[in-house]
Amino acid sequence: MNAAVGGIAPSTAGVAAAGQTANVAAGPGPSAGGIAAASQMANVGAGLGPNAGGIAAAGQAAARVAQLRSMIQAVETGSGGKGSFGAALAEATAVGGQAASSALGEATALTPTSTAPTATAPVPTTSTTGPGNGAVPFQSLIEESCARYGIDPALLAGLIEQESHFDPTVGSSAGAQGLTELMPETAASLGVTDPHDPAQSIDAGARLLSEKLAEFGGDTELALAAYNAGSGAVQQYHGIPPYPETQEYVKKVLGYAAGYANAFGGAL
Repeated sequence: MNAAVGGIAPSTAGVAAAGQTANVAAGPGPSAGGIAAASQMANVGAGLGPNAGGIAAAGQAAARVAQLRSMIQAVETGSGGKGSFGAALAEATAVGGQAASSALGEATALTPTSTAPTATAPVPTTSTTGPGNGAVPFQSLIEESCARYGIDPALLAGLIEQESHFDPTVGSSAGAQGLTELMPETAASLGVTDPHDPAQSIDAGARLLSEKLAEFGGDTELALAAYNAGSGAVQQYHGIPPYPETQEYVKKVLGYAAGYANAFGGAL
């Protein structure tokens, strides 16, 4: 405020005299509010205290009030066209408030918000049927026949998987039929009357496989090769015949058998 009134130092004029002189010297102006403000600013800004030299001080105060009047008039009619000192002050305050609100809004937007923890959905599980999970078609028939002939049930299950995929109604173009794909003359020699009957086919297949294992000293690969290509071919080549079909057959049966091992209580 001292800067606004020209840096007036504390005067010796009385408050009442300064106020009256300010009002008279100011006279009518473009804004009554501005004149009143000028008088109040003169009184407060001068910081006048009680003094006996009121007349001389009053003259000085009048000159300062006239100067203040010119300053106020310049503010009211200056650049920007604010209209009045009070309006200019109000607008400045509003602008400042908006800036503060804007700044506050930006800070609020940047404030991280907390989120509720996301519940972890349980991972769905699926149940399948196939090698290795205990779901072996005709499992009881396989176990009974293998126990009768002393062979590994997983090996017979692998053979059936490769021959017919556990479909008792199948038949090959060569004439093999049933779960274990027996040729008609072989099936007949093993006492099979209905090659599509699961019980007869499984029992005959287990018996035939056990004979091949015995013939080749328990060698699983040679026994399987003989089941597929015949014992004569295995004896001729002193091992698995060089037939792509037979070689693939042995690999697949052993692979299926390994998958069924757990279903029958252990590895091959």
